[in-house]
Amino acid sequence: MTRAQLKSRVHRYRWFYLMALPAIVCAILFHYFPMIGIRYAFTNYNGINPKPAFVGLENFKKMFENQAFLNAFRNTVEISLLKMVMQVAFAVVISILLNEISNIHLKKLAQTVIYLPHFLSWVVTASIFTLVLSPTPRGLINNFLVNIGVINSDQMIYFLGKNDTWRPVYYTINLWKETGWQTVLFMATLAGVNVELYEAASIDGAGRWGKMRYVTFPALSNTILTVFILNLAKIMNLFESVFVLQNDAVLQTSNVIETYIYYRAFNSGGIPNYGFTTAVGLFKSLVGMILVLVCNEWSKKVRDGRGIV
Repeated sequence: MTRAQLKSRVHRYRWFYLMALPAIVCAILFHYFPMIGIRYAFTNYNGINPKPAFVGLENFKKMFENQAFLNAFRNTVEISLLKMVMQVAFAVVISILLNEISNIHLKKLAQTVIYLPHFLSWVVTASIFTLVLSPTPRGLINNFLVNIGVINSDQMIYFLGKNDTWRPVYYTINLWKETGWQTVLFMATLAGVNVELYEAASIDGAGRWGKMRYVTFPALSNTILTVFILNLAKIMNLFESVFVLQNDAVLQTSNVIETYIYYRAFNSGGIPNYGFTTAVGLFKSLVGMILVLVCNEWSKKVRDGRGIV
């Protein structure tokens, strides 16, 4: 493309570029400009001494020798993967059930009720479930268990304060909050399924289960795979939902990389080493980038050359 052609094209689409300008400025300010701070990953910097001390790869060496970091990395992968699988599975089931509702008004009501939790912030969601699961007579779950005789009033369970119950509770809350929103994609796919396929299945003697098995599931298979690929690229980005529900008693089970960075940088109890936490953040970003590239290549293979980036 010559310079004259480029100028002509810019002039022709000038209003589109003008509309995109705020987004471009925000991307530069909040995504690219902060990358200047990557240099601190190779230094010891505590924010007090004016000059960071260059240490090369020492922070990365300490990172892989740090058991707390390795535990946070393992927790991040385990929690993200299981949450992703459960959310997709539940979203598929709910989408199929909603698709089977013939009454359009009841269908819309059910969809609205299922979608609503998504619009609550995680702070509000955590506050609600902290009260519901509170180990006091005011806690709805504990009060119910006491009333039916499962536990005594002096044996109330602190669900969010025990390592063996925190993750099941976390997964349950995530399913309640986010599964409904994920059904949007699957419902859109089901809406595009040719009705004649169901009619042909009926003529062949297929019942409701047969229609779901031979028509609905195959129609959803490509969308399910696409959602898995897209979500797999984001498994390292886990912070808010974990941070608002965790506490010191369950850090062994709930601490993930981003909360680990937060505690090391702002709640370490001593002089922080921002160089070390920057190195951890850089490692997380590199892993995320590798996942995006791998998922993009995988997407091209299963989606006829269409990638995710």
